[in-house]
Amino acid sequence: MTPTIRLGVTGLSRAGKTVFITALVRNLLAGGRLPFFPVMAEGRFRRAYLEPQPDDAVPRFPYEDHLAKLAADPPLWPAGTTRISQLRVTIEYDSHKFFRSLAGKVGAAGPSRLNVDIVDYPGEWIVDLALLNQDFATWSNRAIVDARAPDRRTAAREFLGLVEAPAKLAGDVEQVAITGAKLFTRHLAAARAAAPALSALTPGRFLMPGDLDGSPLLTFFPLPETNSNDQLRALLTRRYESYKSQVVRPFFRDHFARLDRQIVLMDALAALNRGPHGVKDLADAMALVLEPFRAGARTFALNLFRPRIDRIVFAATKADHLNHQSHDRLEKLMRVLANRAILKASDAGANVEVLAFAAIRSTREAEMQAGKDKLPCIVGVPMAGEHVGDVTFDGKTETALFPGDLPSDPSSLLITKAEGGIAADDVRAVTFRPPRLILQTGGGQSPSPPHIRLDRALDFLLGDRLR
Repeated sequence: MTPTIRLGVTGLSRAGKTVFITALVRNLLAGGRLPFFPVMAEGRFRRAYLEPQPDDAVPRFPYEDHLAKLAADPPLWPAGTTRISQLRVTIEYDSHKFFRSLAGKVGAAGPSRLNVDIVDYPGEWIVDLALLNQDFATWSNRAIVDARAPDRRTAAREFLGLVEAPAKLAGDVEQVAITGAKLFTRHLAAARAAAPALSALTPGRFLMPGDLDGSPLLTFFPLPETNSNDQLRALLTRRYESYKSQVVRPFFRDHFARLDRQIVLMDALAALNRGPHGVKDLADAMALVLEPFRAGARTFALNLFRPRIDRIVFAATKADHLNHQSHDRLEKLMRVLANRAILKASDAGANVEVLAFAAIRSTREAEMQAGKDKLPCIVGVPMAGEHVGDVTFDGKTETALFPGDLPSDPSSLLITKAEGGIAADDVRAVTFRPPRLILQTGGGQSPSPPHIRLDRALDFLLGDRLR
């Protein structure tokens, strides 16, 4: 009798998925300061607590481990997602609606309840969803074109040296497939690690194989359409289709197709640091990520036969890396980056929200005197190895930085400075150390971490189910 809502947390690698889930759960369990979350602001929130894992086949999200890292001395950011996981949080509240109040009650009395199942999964796996709509020839041709692009040719040198020499592709097809897959994987890893790094790299399991490491499912690679080795092409095509049917499609069916709500996290500032190419790459990646989503308005019939995501939040993370004066502009940038995905979801009837937020705020704001002017700055402890210009930070020293201003026209971020855009160093985005979380005060209270607009994200995703 307790209603359940499945919340998918999506985003490319290093977008902040783990931090978001940890902060969300901590704020709910500790009754954090969430003034724009009506159920709390109106005094209707009773409590939230963790329930046993609802799906026996899905690992539990290690919330306590991530919390311990934030409470360490010095505090550490939680490790990124390496596998799919899930966590159930139950919220008890007083409902405005009589019938919903009855439906969620335990027995004859008590507050209403809502189960929130939070589903987390690696960013490297997300872009694979686009493969569901591509055959081997389509994917292969696109992958070869990308590998030959000027910004990737260096990373792909060994791989291209193999596929562009027909003689090297002769011989035992199994050994060629193994060799080609290794070189292609090495190319993807180099492209991801390069500056500027790339986001839209498929297949994602090549970069994070998990329990598929060494499996024949990962022994294929793109083949130029001019290659005439039919036996090799047949093997690679079969492996590619097996990868889709045995890895990608079950992942979509068992998890994505069951989602009710979705939040899509994007590290727009990291893309901005990489210049116009990085911004465009992130926009392309997000379009690929959301291509297979079934978004649209929810009806009773569709609930029975074809569940759909009816609310989506597109969120630019790490808003605390900018002064509050730039937060609205960061939201505008988010709209540019996710424009294609937003239009598709809106056309399908889904409600869409765009936010700039920080699940855990790692800086505070201050002003710096520069001649007669005062510059709005942020103050925090940059992580060790971060740098601005010639200055490299040690991870211990608190520093005041002027992060720069985002332009009022976010489209200028898609073009170079010579073309009228802005340079990558016009906005300085570095990673700061998290604030240390005190798990419990002397008075027995459990403080929650500071945030920026986390309550607004929660209101859009859950607020209508907590009335």
